[in-house]
Amino acid sequence: MALTTDPALQNQVIYSAFIRNHTDEGTFEAFERDLDRIADLGCDIVWLQAIHPTGVKGRKGSLGSPYAIRDYRAVNPEFGSREDFEHLVACAHERGLKVMMDIVYNHTSPDSVLFERHPEWFYKDEHGEPGNKMGDWADVIDLDYSKRELWDYQIGTLVEWAKLVDGFRCDVASFVPVEFWKRAREAVETVHPGFIWLAETVHRGFGETARRLGFYSATDTEDFEAFDIEYSYDVQSAFDDYLAGRIALSHYLDLVDFQEAAYPANYNKLRYLENHDTPRIASVIAQREGKPAFDLSNLTALIYFLKGTTMIYEGQEVGTPERTPIFDHNPVNWSMCVDLSPLMKRLSKIQHDVLGDADFYRGWAKDADDACVLVRDGARGRTVAVLSLDGTPTEVSLTEPMPEGPQSQVLADGFYENLIDGSEVRVVDGVVASGGAPLIVHVD
Repeated sequence: MALTTDPALQNQVIYSAFIRNHTDEGTFEAFERDLDRIADLGCDIVWLQAIHPTGVKGRKGSLGSPYAIRDYRAVNPEFGSREDFEHLVACAHERGLKVMMDIVYNHTSPDSVLFERHPEWFYKDEHGEPGNKMGDWADVIDLDYSKRELWDYQIGTLVEWAKLVDGFRCDVASFVPVEFWKRAREAVETVHPGFIWLAETVHRGFGETARRLGFYSATDTEDFEAFDIEYSYDVQSAFDDYLAGRIALSHYLDLVDFQEAAYPANYNKLRYLENHDTPRIASVIAQREGKPAFDLSNLTALIYFLKGTTMIYEGQEVGTPERTPIFDHNPVNWSMCVDLSPLMKRLSKIQHDVLGDADFYRGWAKDADDACVLVRDGARGRTVAVLSLDGTPTEVSLTEPMPEGPQSQVLADGFYENLIDGSEVRVVDGVVASGGAPLIVHVD
C-alpha cells in the first residue's frame, strides 16, 4: 500500500456526480445548491466526474464524452468558469466535504491541446497514426508514457490542481505506468499532504486481454503501491453473475474473502452498486426468473458494511432505474422510486462511529435464501450484519463455517439492538430470524 494512506478512508463515503447531468442547469453553481443534501446523507467526499473541456473531433453525442478531454488545465465552459469551480470547492469545504476530481491520463481527445503541441507524446498504431489500444473509444487517442517529457507536463498539471482539490479519481489508472503514479503522488504530497488517490483499476478480463496483446496493464497489487483506494472490478464480474443468477452468493463472498487474504492488511477497495459505466442497480434487481427481486435496502447495507470506502452514484439514493448517458445533457431523474436517504444516513453513522478502520472481515452465505452473515472484528469490537438480499424473511445460522478447527458462534444467544432501526434482535441456539430488513448489531 502507499505508505501515506490514511486508514480513516476505510470508513468514509464518496458521492459521485457529473455536473452536466446532476441538475437541469448542468452548472457548477447549480450543483453547489445540492451540497447540503449530500453532506446530510453522511458523505465525506464529493467526486466530480471530468470537469475539463471536451473535444470536438470524433465527438460522441451532441456534447461529447467528458473523458475525451481537450485541455487538462482548463474547466469546461459549459459548466461555468474557473472561479465558479473554485467557489464550489470552497462551499464544499465549508460543509466538511472534501472534493475529488477526475484525472483522465490514459488518453485525450484527438484535437487536444496536448496533441496540437506535442504529437510525439502519443501512441501510434501499426499505420503510424494516433489511435487507441483498447476498446471502442473512437473519440480518444492514447498517450505514450515512454516519453518522459510527458511525465513532467502531467505531474505539473496535477500539482496545480492539488492546490485546490483534495483528491484525484484516476480514470483507467491500470493503463498508465504505476511508476508514473508513484512519482506524481510524491510531487502532489509536497503541496497537499494527505491527498487522496482513487484508482479506476480495470476488470480482470480487460487487464488480461491488454497484457495478452502486449500492452501495459498494472495489476491491482501493483497499483496499490501508489493508490489509497481501488475499484473492486477484480470481483465485479462475480457480483454481476450473482445478480444475473449465474452463480451463488457464496461464490461472490468467497472472492471478497480472497481480497482480504491477497492484499496488504490496510487494503481499501471501493464498494458500490453502480457507477456511470454500469447499469443502474434498480434496473437489474428485478430481472430474476422464479425468484423475488433483490432488495435495495439490503444491497445498500452490503456495500456500506463490506470493508472499504463506500461510493454512492448520483440518483442511487432515490432508486432511479434510468441510466444517465454522459454524451448529452440528460439530467438525473430525481423522481423518487424509493427514498434510501434515511437508510444511507444511518449506515454512514454506523460506518463512521462503529466500524473500525483496521477491521478483519469475513462472511458466508445461505445460498438457498440469498442471505448472508458478514462479520467485522477490530479495536471497536465485533459488528455483525445479517442481510437477506431479496428482502424475504429467513433464519440464518451465526455459526461460522470453518474449513479446519472448531466452529464458533459469532454472536452469543441473547438479545441485541439492530443499529439500523433500534429494533430487537434475538439469537436463539445460534440462529437469528430475519424479517427481511437488514440487521446490524455490535458487541464490544
